[in-house]
Amino acid sequence: MKRFDTRRESGFTLVELLVVIAIIGVLVGLLLPAVQAAREAARRMSCSNNFKQLGLGIHNYHSAYNQLPTQGTGTIDPGVAKWWDARDQSNNRNLSMLVGILPFVEQQALWEQISNPMNVDALGNSPPDPSSLPGLNGGPFTPMGPAPDEILYTPWATKIPTLRCPSDPGTGLPALGRTNYAACTGDSDGGSAQGSREQSGQPESGAGSPSMAEVNRAQFRGVFVGQKVMRFRDILDGLANTIAMGEIATDLGDNDKRTIAPDKAWHNLTDSPQDYCQQFVSAERPQFWDSPGYSDSSAGRGYRWASSRPMFSQCMTILPPNREICSSNNPYDQMNATMSSRHQGGCHVLLADGAVKFVTDSIEAGNSSNRCVNWWGKPWKNNVPGDKSPFGLWGALGTRAAKEVIEAEF
Repeated sequence: MKRFDTRRESGFTLVELLVVIAIIGVLVGLLLPAVQAAREAARRMSCSNNFKQLGLGIHNYHSAYNQLPTQGTGTIDPGVAKWWDARDQSNNRNLSMLVGILPFVEQQALWEQISNPMNVDALGNSPPDPSSLPGLNGGPFTPMGPAPDEILYTPWATKIPTLRCPSDPGTGLPALGRTNYAACTGDSDGGSAQGSREQSGQPESGAGSPSMAEVNRAQFRGVFVGQKVMRFRDILDGLANTIAMGEIATDLGDNDKRTIAPDKAWHNLTDSPQDYCQQFVSAERPQFWDSPGYSDSSAGRGYRWASSRPMFSQCMTILPPNREICSSNNPYDQMNATMSSRHQGGCHVLLADGAVKFVTDSIEAGNSSNRCVNWWGKPWKNNVPGDKSPFGLWGALGTRAAKEVIEAEF
């Protein structure tokens, strides 16, 4: 009689295997967002630590020199009359405050390169050399370096980890050395490119015309003022109530409204509503412009950490975080450039006391259609010199001495 073995062979059936795979897929789908959130939380913490490092650098700089690092500093060439012009023999005081604090953020070696003459360019040439790239001088470079857009000057193209947010993926040309951290110049964009230079925006002479000093006092209300020595004692509203620096997203070449200016007709930012450029935002894709941005691909947000221009290393508290940027003429000129980031829902700010906080996009920002405070302001426009910021809590955090009391949490 034939006997049958009732024992089953070991192993998975096809159905069981498919069930196990499905369960693993579900678990991965559930865990992946948590993993991504944890990674972003780590990047956000790293970004905050970078800002704290910069805050310590600013305070140590002030302790050493009894002043803040100047936004708009460097060397002067007497033969250069125009503030926007610069040569390899001079940067015409177009350097950002980030250059000055290099020795205080563990970048002493880079500072030594900048503060001394350099006779070899990025191509290894010893200028003057006719083989240098066309359109570029290539040196020799004097102490404090040439214009911040000189690609053959190695320090300006150096990537500094402390100046980069880990959540920002931007890298490579057409940018030089990128920065995600910018000096806060207050709640007004008037004269943001020129700063307090004597030749910038000089009013017409005649009876009743203001002096340059009066114009500057009215519109330069932030911790940092272009071309001007500032100190902690100038921050009358309190160091803990005033933003010294803000985070900015760098341009990725994707027409993002936060990182490239729209290529539109000239307008006066001071006299026009501050949300003028909102009309050029795409209705289908609200994060982007409805047409290509400014044609100069090298004019992206945060593209030159060494430059003091608003596009590269300045931010204002006019429009709330992650709103569009808007230029008056071109991206190298006067600009309304708010803060932004690759973090979800807001950006980091560095307060003048060294504290770092995360500000949400929904912070109370007053009336974005109001004109900025300036010397020609009117009472019915809420922008008379010395007025409180028309841009609510957000604007108040950007002013150093407007006698505003910060009561709300942010």
